[in-house]
Amino acid sequence: MATNTREAKNVILFVGDGMGVSTVTAARIRHGQLAGRPGEETRLHLERFPHVALIKTYTVDHQVPDSAATATAFLCGVKANFGTVGLDPRAHRGDCSSGKGRNLTCIVELAQKAGKSTGFITTARVTHATPGPLYASAADRDWETDSSLSKAAIRHGCTDIASQLLRPVGRDIDVILGGGRGRLMPTYKRDPEHTSLRGLRQDGRDLIKEWISSKHAAGKSARYVWNDHEFSRIQPSSVDSLMGLFEFSHMQYDSERHLDKAGEPSLLEMVEKAILILQKNKNGFFLMIEGARIDHAHHGNTARRALEETLAMDAAVERALELVDTDDTLVIVTADHSHPLSIGSYATRGNPILGLTDWSNEHNGNNVSDVDNLPYTTLVYGNGPGYVDAHPRRNIINVNTQSTTYRQASAVPLRIVSHDGSDVAAYAVGPMSHLLHGVHEQHYIFHVMAHAACLLDSPGLSRRKSDPRCTLRPTSRHRSNSAQRTVGLRALLLLTAVLWWCGFN
Repeated sequence: MATNTREAKNVILFVGDGMGVSTVTAARIRHGQLAGRPGEETRLHLERFPHVALIKTYTVDHQVPDSAATATAFLCGVKANFGTVGLDPRAHRGDCSSGKGRNLTCIVELAQKAGKSTGFITTARVTHATPGPLYASAADRDWETDSSLSKAAIRHGCTDIASQLLRPVGRDIDVILGGGRGRLMPTYKRDPEHTSLRGLRQDGRDLIKEWISSKHAAGKSARYVWNDHEFSRIQPSSVDSLMGLFEFSHMQYDSERHLDKAGEPSLLEMVEKAILILQKNKNGFFLMIEGARIDHAHHGNTARRALEETLAMDAAVERALELVDTDDTLVIVTADHSHPLSIGSYATRGNPILGLTDWSNEHNGNNVSDVDNLPYTTLVYGNGPGYVDAHPRRNIINVNTQSTTYRQASAVPLRIVSHDGSDVAAYAVGPMSHLLHGVHEQHYIFHVMAHAACLLDSPGLSRRKSDPRCTLRPTSRHRSNSAQRTVGLRALLLLTAVLWWCGFN
């Protein structure tokens, strides 16, 4: 297969939060079985990408990572410490002063400087760990709003993540879609959907209103929506900037969106709308999409939800590919970390992936454990709330293990499932996608994206100034920040010269 070495006009990064290899495998089988096939032979849309790599997810200080440090790696190009957002590894979680001067220049800022439009979508809160490094830096991922800052953080002048949406990088993002409006609302304001809830900001700021106002002040057409009805009425051709916050906290699981009274768009619908808005920019765009609730489902030992969320993201991948040209668009699908989901037993072909194993073991000839003679599911977890401290083990022969809320068994009791330190996969198509091959450190993904789009001089890769691929330049309509500053300086010098001339004539 010929490699595509063109400059990437657009970059789209899909992140399946917690979507380890076992999750992809189980989702693949589930997808096939829903279509009436055995399932194992099925391919997801993301698995059709021509280039695949394994990604090492450890952080600077932890063997098993969290989502803030992993996102900092693939969005900012540097491995970080556990729980820190957009800061280099000299910053330590919860220590505000250690983060001073440790800010990283991340992919959105570089894209904006190149004159590209930028956006992100998440089914979690827009201030959560994965989207956070796109526009913010914080020594603690939990500092999502001002009321969550520690006294020491306030004393040392650290700011919350949400408020950084009104700083240069955050306020210049064109599309923001997800949940978490409560972190942007003041305490005096009631939530429009859950009217018993009030905003969480104690400083009195309404960041939603401020963000929209900043767009209007810049001469842009901007809209804010909070439900599916308002979202569906947005016409991409008439909107420059869009903020959609569809829940007080995280968005609903995809299979439960129909239960939401106000209504929420699907991940696919959000991806479609975002691309149609962003691709109007002749310089291209950067878009990150997070299927966040894969992770949340795994944390509760609810495998069916995790697989459904994975399939929802895969459908969004398919739609994205229909809307862009991979000749000039780099698309990467990866995960930030894995979860200890195991596909065990020797189940036969086509056995329901969410069901009991049908393997008849050689010791007792039945499809039960050869230790306690009780049935068990193909999917189990290494730890989590699915652990039951009982002997004998619970008999689940008459339990619907394929229900949405069923908790798969776990070996070690934990309140929530931990993450897993296994490598995750990265699937890529488009310009320079061949650079993802073999086994890579997680921060390498950032450098592939930046190199493909000619955003910086990436270490170990060709330099922009001498790279003949790098031909795209910001147009006059979408100048980069640096270009705008240059034009402003020239205008100031010209005005000074005119005034000086007038003073002598």
